[in-house]
Amino acid sequence: MEMDQCSEEFEISDSDIPDYEEKLYRRLQQGHFIVRNTNGSFRCPFCPGKKKQDYAYNELLQHATGIGASNRNGNVKAKHRALAKYLKEDMVDHAASSQAVALQSKSSKRNSNEQYVFPWMGIIVNVQTEYKNGQYVGESGNRLKEQLSRFHPLKVYSLWNFRGHTGNAIVDFSKDWNGFRDAMAFENHFEAEHYGEKNWLENKDRGSEIYGWMARADDYNNPGPIGDHLRKNGDLKTVDDIANEESRKTNSLVANLASEIEVKNKLLLESECKNTETTLSLDKMMEERDSLVHIYNEEIKKMQQLARDHSRKIIVENEKLRSELDSKRQELEVGRKQLDELVAKNDTDKRKLDADKKKNELKNSSLELATMSKKKADEEVLRLLEVHQKEKETAVNKILHLERQLDQKQKLELEIQQMQGQLKIMKHMEGEDDAAMKKKIDDMTEQLREKVEEMEGLEDLNQTLIVKERQSNDELQDARKELINGLKDIGTVRATIGIKRMGELDMKQFLPICKQKFGKDEAESSSALYCSHWQDELRKPSWHPFKVITTEGICKEIIQEDDEKLQVLKEDLGEEIFNVVTTALLEMNEYNPSGRYPIPELWNFKENKKAKLQEGIQYILKQWKTHKRKR
Repeated sequence: MEMDQCSEEFEISDSDIPDYEEKLYRRLQQGHFIVRNTNGSFRCPFCPGKKKQDYAYNELLQHATGIGASNRNGNVKAKHRALAKYLKEDMVDHAASSQAVALQSKSSKRNSNEQYVFPWMGIIVNVQTEYKNGQYVGESGNRLKEQLSRFHPLKVYSLWNFRGHTGNAIVDFSKDWNGFRDAMAFENHFEAEHYGEKNWLENKDRGSEIYGWMARADDYNNPGPIGDHLRKNGDLKTVDDIANEESRKTNSLVANLASEIEVKNKLLLESECKNTETTLSLDKMMEERDSLVHIYNEEIKKMQQLARDHSRKIIVENEKLRSELDSKRQELEVGRKQLDELVAKNDTDKRKLDADKKKNELKNSSLELATMSKKKADEEVLRLLEVHQKEKETAVNKILHLERQLDQKQKLELEIQQMQGQLKIMKHMEGEDDAAMKKKIDDMTEQLREKVEEMEGLEDLNQTLIVKERQSNDELQDARKELINGLKDIGTVRATIGIKRMGELDMKQFLPICKQKFGKDEAESSSALYCSHWQDELRKPSWHPFKVITTEGICKEIIQEDDEKLQVLKEDLGEEIFNVVTTALLEMNEYNPSGRYPIPELWNFKENKKAKLQEGIQYILKQWKTHKRKR
């Protein structure tokens, strides 16, 4: 083995350090330098003159890293940088065993077969307690953990019994070698302060300070609460036992990894064999393909040559035929020109006459059809309007006649009541002049009977008029329906009088709000979805957001604005859409509360109210007259 010196043998520049470092790193990998001692510890091969040649892994790594980053010359820095790289990348698996060796060497002053409680635990005694409410209380485990934070405890358990706090506590450390180092530091701290186990056993006046030490076999076998906790949560092991167990685990892992590597190597060899076979097969196929391509190219060349020769022959023949055709074409062209000159004038005049005749025929037929269609439409509109006007006049006359009959009937009823009152008075006055009074009573009775008969006749006439009034109302309603159907067929875009579907939402009302909320790209689809959703809600019979109020003795239904769905609508789309939906709700409740679907209605869009039949007829007449003047 070759040994380098840490002395400054020769100088190298900073730019040469990476190359020299890489060279030394490869030599370290090849085993040219001794880095690990026989006892498992580490040494620096570049500092043989130093007394310390027994490093733990972390200590040697710190040594190499520190010198590699120092202001020493380039030779020394390159060597120690190569050593640090070698430790990090090639010796990291030996770090744990090195740490165990270092810890064993530190604890070699003690008996090597001394048993410790594992996982590593520390014992604290003489924790100050005081008697409160029938039991002893003392510092909590968390407070003690804060005091011992420099030793990195995982947890501190205060020990209690039936009397309360025992004044003792157990400190848990991590299970690895770092935990052992922290536990030893914990024990050494208390020993240095003269508050270790030995001081606890020897001192009679122990004061108020806490004592501490690392848990061992005698503590584990203690019959008190300390021993109970240790036996419940740990086992007795020597440092050699733990190191050997860790070594066994490492060896087992190495064996498993070696076995896996061997299997993977076999698979890799098989894959390489298959790859070689495949490569040979592909090479053979490529050779065959190249041969076929060469033969194919030769055949193509021969075919192309034959095609070129054939094409030349065809071109020569075509040239001869083309010259013959050109001479014939010239002769024909001369004859055609002479004929064209003779018939040019006649043909031109004839074409003009035919074109003018066809245009006039088309115009006449179109005008006749349009005139006939318009005439039929006008006649039908006038007929409907005359029928509706007559029905309306008849209904009005019947209503006036019915009102006169009703006044006459009420007058007769009043006269009959007066005569009945007079008869009752005369019957009470019979004692004065019986004969005269009886005759007067008979006369009045006869008049009363005539009046009653007259009233009955009027009643029959009244019933007949009521029936006729109902028929007239039915006819008016039918006329209104016909007018609605006619206006639906004609269309009422921007019209004063038209058809409105009561309880139906319009997507255009949602569009401005959706543009503000979702942007122009998604506005149309969003408004369609919202409109469809709320139209479906309006159709649901189960949704009835109304409440009944009484105004001047009259009960009526109004919108219940605190309804949950309406509140969600108001928060989502605002006051304007809220008013649109509630208006549609009121219309649906008025026109079709049971069916819950939109109903067409004659509507005055200018005044935004239900239009009368008279307004609809007047609007149709006005439109008809306007179209008639335009025609």
